[in-house]
Amino acid sequence: MRIGELAARTGVSVRSLRYYEQQGLLSSTRSPSGQRHYTAVETERVGFIQRMFAAGLSSRTIADLLPCVDSPGEETSVAAERRMEQERDRLTGHIAELVRTRDSLDQLIAVNRAHRATLPAPDQEKSGPVPAQC
Repeated sequence: MRIGELAARTGVSVRSLRYYEQQGLLSSTRSPSGQRHYTAVETERVGFIQRMFAAGLSSRTIADLLPCVDSPGEETSVAAERRMEQERDRLTGHIAELVRTRDSLDQLIAVNRAHRATLPAPDQEKSGPVPAQC
């Protein structure tokens, strides 16, 4: 099948399919005129790639996992599991950093609210400027 048909079958853009191929995640044969041709196996592979991207994995990490798909066995399965665990640990670190960042923002919001509570009501404002604190 040609690239347009693969895109239609998988719901992935032609541009994405070209990117997958550029990154070594997907392969095709070429016609004498240079058109890409794919087999039904690539339909399943695109689904796998999409699931990996949805899990937050980079194309480099997905490429690291492909030997488990291409040559299933104990060694490749263990290697894939280790790589996925590394990625999970990386994501856990990012989540912890996001929580710290959110907590810092919550503190700034609380300071803002406390400051706002000390301001005079709009109809009681004096003619002079109020010091800025957000």
